[in-house]
Amino acid sequence: MTRIHLGLDVGSTTVKLVALNSSYDLIYSTYQRHYSDVKNSVKEVVLDAYKRFKNERITIMVTGSGGLSVQKWLDISFIQEVVASTTGIKKFIPETDVAIELGGEDAKITYLDGNVEQRMNSICAGGTGAFIDQMASLLETNAAGLNELANKHKVIYPIASRCGVFAKTDIQALINQGASKEDIAASVFQSVVNQTISTLACGRPIKGRVAFLGGPLHFLSGLRERYIDTLELKDDEVIFPENSQLFVAIGAAVASTEEKVISFEELKNRLMDLNKPIESEIKNIRPLFMDENELEQFRKQHETKKMSYKDIGTHSGKAFLGIDAGSTTTKAVLIDEDNNILFSYYGSNKGKPLDLVIKIIKEIYAKLPDGEKITYSAVTGYGEDFIKAALNIDMGEVETMAHYKAAQFFQPEVDFILDIGGQDMKCMKIKDGGIDSILLNEACS
Repeated sequence: MTRIHLGLDVGSTTVKLVALNSSYDLIYSTYQRHYSDVKNSVKEVVLDAYKRFKNERITIMVTGSGGLSVQKWLDISFIQEVVASTTGIKKFIPETDVAIELGGEDAKITYLDGNVEQRMNSICAGGTGAFIDQMASLLETNAAGLNELANKHKVIYPIASRCGVFAKTDIQALINQGASKEDIAASVFQSVVNQTISTLACGRPIKGRVAFLGGPLHFLSGLRERYIDTLELKDDEVIFPENSQLFVAIGAAVASTEEKVISFEELKNRLMDLNKPIESEIKNIRPLFMDENELEQFRKQHETKKMSYKDIGTHSGKAFLGIDAGSTTTKAVLIDEDNNILFSYYGSNKGKPLDLVIKIIKEIYAKLPDGEKITYSAVTGYGEDFIKAALNIDMGEVETMAHYKAAQFFQPEVDFILDIGGQDMKCMKIKDGGIDSILLNEACS
């Protein structure tokens, strides 16, 4: 009876399972997103492999950021992913001097020339697959679409990658300035490269024969090109192995050869026990509201002055438009002389704030009776200057003052304002009818 070596990589966003034969040939593999349903995804990939190897005896090891829980569930050995990756590199691409590997929420550099040195990102997922997915959504595409765009770029812009929110701010500014999606896509990839080099290499040169591993570097050719260009690598210095997206799982399979041999049937039986309730390792806290009565009581305690709504279709007289062009959303309100709301809007700008404001204004005029006009307009928020200049808005207002004016309208004696927006958080202390002090987040959003 042959012996099969399995490597299970349970990452932050994907599950990978590989099977090697006794000659270390890859005879089976699967790669799929788990969408945070780790337990069922692990069951699915293992049972799929069981259909093919049900009569085989196996060794198995699990790795990845979600591997420790799976280790307990299935009673199998765990190997740290950097160690698993290094094991795979030494076995299949021993000529590697430096390996760069990107995952869903982690990034790793392994130096193999001389003493092995392994470096991995800590708590921040900047410059990883999740970061790329997030930036792609800003351009209304996915990672594959981002790759297609990047392959047609002409210019590279500086974009922060240490924090996804900072990157969004940079991208939003580029969109507002008319930069092409192709150039922004390539710039996102370049920011990932810069993040890897600055935070993981930390001044140590990445040179010699460099291997590119992990899902993002396997599927995104544009990302690999940014690394190759930045590091000025020659063709014979680039190592891009087959099945590079599976390399951590492959390393776990190689390492499993020293583990206890069991039947695949036994592993399957352990898997079936996952249907039994498992004690949660997550501690729960009391919900904000235990029931509808508590929620209703809270609402009554915090009722404030409410504005009335009137039908815009029957409006006659002056009308005043306020626009808040925020970092991620655009808000607009049209009121009459008595502060009745005629029209309101709140929605994502989808990276096109000007187009959205134009759409809003057109919708207002379509609903206003013939001959009625917007008497006066004001704009605030991140896009204040841009929107004001583009549409000849009457005035721009600093958002802190705009917020204070609104708070004073609802609560004349207001003395403290807390404002949580798309990328900023502010608290304002009011004294003697004016803003006495402002505290604003400066580093992280």
